[in-house]
Amino acid sequence: MSRPDPVLEFYSRHLPGAKLKNNFLTAACPFCTQQGKSGPTRLLAVLISPESAFHGYFRCLHRCTPGGFSLHFARQARLSPSLAPGFDPDRDYTASKVHYPIKNINNDVLGFTSKLTADLLIRFAAMGISKAVLEEMRIGFNGRYLAYPYVQDDGNCYAARCVHPERADDIFWHGDEEFSAPSFRIFNLQDIARCENGSLIIVEGEDNLLALRQIGLPGIALIAAADLVYLEAERLAWLKTVYVCVNKSPESETAAREFAGRLGFKVRMIRWPDAAPRHCCLTKLAAEQGNTFQKAVFRLIREAKSFSPFSSPEREFLHFEEQLQLEGGAGHAAMRSGFAKLDSALGGIHGINIMGGLPKAGKSCFFIQIATEMARRRLPVIYYDFENGRQKIYQRTLCRLARLNSEQIRGSGLTEDEQVRLRDGKNELNKLLPWFRVVTDRKLTPELMRSHFDFLRRETGSEHLMVVIDSLHKLPFKDFAERRTGIDAWLRQLESLRDEFNASFLVISELTRREDGQYDQQPQLGSFKVSGDIEYSADNAMVLLPQWDPFNREPAELRLNDLWLVASREHSPGLVASYQLDYPYWGFTEKQPA
Repeated sequence: MSRPDPVLEFYSRHLPGAKLKNNFLTAACPFCTQQGKSGPTRLLAVLISPESAFHGYFRCLHRCTPGGFSLHFARQARLSPSLAPGFDPDRDYTASKVHYPIKNINNDVLGFTSKLTADLLIRFAAMGISKAVLEEMRIGFNGRYLAYPYVQDDGNCYAARCVHPERADDIFWHGDEEFSAPSFRIFNLQDIARCENGSLIIVEGEDNLLALRQIGLPGIALIAAADLVYLEAERLAWLKTVYVCVNKSPESETAAREFAGRLGFKVRMIRWPDAAPRHCCLTKLAAEQGNTFQKAVFRLIREAKSFSPFSSPEREFLHFEEQLQLEGGAGHAAMRSGFAKLDSALGGIHGINIMGGLPKAGKSCFFIQIATEMARRRLPVIYYDFENGRQKIYQRTLCRLARLNSEQIRGSGLTEDEQVRLRDGKNELNKLLPWFRVVTDRKLTPELMRSHFDFLRRETGSEHLMVVIDSLHKLPFKDFAERRTGIDAWLRQLESLRDEFNASFLVISELTRREDGQYDQQPQLGSFKVSGDIEYSADNAMVLLPQWDPFNREPAELRLNDLWLVASREHSPGLVASYQLDYPYWGFTEKQPA
C-alpha cells in the first residue's frame, strides 16, 4: 500500500471541493473570496507531483495573492503553521537586523504603475510578459524610466531601480539610498519566505523574473550574476532546493558556480544548451518560444544538475575509458627511458619515480640522458634544474650526441671527422630543444609549473609529458627550517600534477648520512634524506649506488653503478641493472645484473 501524501492531504483538507487532475489540485481560491472577488472561475491551483521540486506550490490563477508552499498557505489562510507539512517547532527564525525607516515610497510606486504606456505594454508583451504580471509585481513608469520596486521583508518599498527602456546601462535608484546597497538588491525578496520548505529560482535581471512569474513559477532576481556574492546563504536556509538560472556568458556562469560552491548541495544549476547563443536569457527564450515557453522552461528545470562535490558518474566512466585508451596508446608505450632493463623493471617511465644516490654518483647525468633521449623521440620533457645550470646540461648532452669530450666541443684543432660529429651533434641538439625545456627558476611554484605543463602540451600536441626535478631537496619552499613539511607539500603537488596532466616524473633525491657521517651501502627506502612522504607518494623509489671507490684511481670508464628498485606500487623490488659510465661523454651504458 502506498503511503498517503501529506501535502495532498493538507491542501485537500483546507480547499473544500478541490479536484485533482493532471497533477494539479484545483479549487475556488479562498483568498479571492477574502478580497470580495469570489466567482466560479477564480481558481487556485496546487502542483501535486512528489517527483517535482515544486510539489505543493500553490498560486491563484488570477494573481490575487503571491503563491508559495504549504507553510505560506497556512499563514495566508490564518491557519496554525503546525498543520502544514514540514512544520518545525524548533526552527529558529532569526529576527531581522534591519531597522526599517518610517518613510517608504509605496505611494510613489503606486503612482508609477498607473503611468505604463501602451508602447511599454507592447515591449513587455514581446517578452511574453502580460499586463497582469506587471500589475502583480507593481512595475511602473515615471515618464522616462521603468521603475522596478524592491520590496523588503516588512512588505514596504524603500527604493526602486529605474531603468531606461532603451538603454539598460542608464539607471538610477529612486528612494532611500541605503536600500540601494548590494545586500538589499534582491527583487521579489519576499518569495524566499513564501517558498519555505520548497523550491525557488534565482535569475539574473528583473525582466527574466517577470517571465518566470508569467508561467507561475516563484523566484527572486539579482541585477547581475556578480551580485550573487552578496546573497548570504543564511537567507536561503529554509529552502529545500535553489535553482540558479543566469544569462549565458562566461562571467555569469563563473559567478553562478562560485555561488553554488558556497551554498552547497541544495543548488541545482540550470544550464543553457550548447547551441544557445551567447547572452541567451529567459526573456529572449520567451520571445523565441512563444506559447511553448513554459514547456521549454520546465524542460530546463528537469535537466538541471545538482551542484555536487563529485563529478557525475557519466563523466567518471568517460574519464576512465579515456585513460584506458591513453594507457593502451602509442604515446603511453613510448614513455620509456631507453634502458631496456630499467623499462622492463618499471614497465616504462610512468607516475612519480624518485631516485636517490650518493653525491657525485651520476644521478643528474643519468636523468639528463633519459630526458634528452625522450626529447629526441619527440616526447615533451621539462627539466627543472637547481644543480647544474642550463649551459652545463646542454654541453653534456652535446658531448654524448657528438661523441666528443668537453674540451673538444669548446676548442679548435678538431680533425675532419670530429668536426662532422660536432656539427651533427649540434644539429641534433637544436632539433630536440623544442621538446626539451630547461627551467632554472628558483622561485618556482606549483601554479607556475601548471602553466609550463599546459604550454608544452599544447605546443607539442602531446597527451603525455615527462618532468625531471633535479633535485627534490632544492625545490623552493618558504622556511629552510621547515624542510620536511616543505618537501611533503611539494610531493602532494606532484601527485596532483601527475593526475591533472597525465605527467610522469623523474625526481632526484638526496640520501641521508649515518651517525658516523658515512652513507648506508644497503639500498632501502629509509635511506632517503628527510624522506617524509616519499614512501607514500612515489610510484617507484630507486637508489643508485656506486660500486667504485672514490679514492681509487681506476679509469673512469670502468666505474659501475648499481640501480636498485627499493619500493614500487606495482613492481617487484630488487636490482634493476648495473650502469657503466660512458667516459668522457657524460652518459651511461646498461649492463646485465651480475
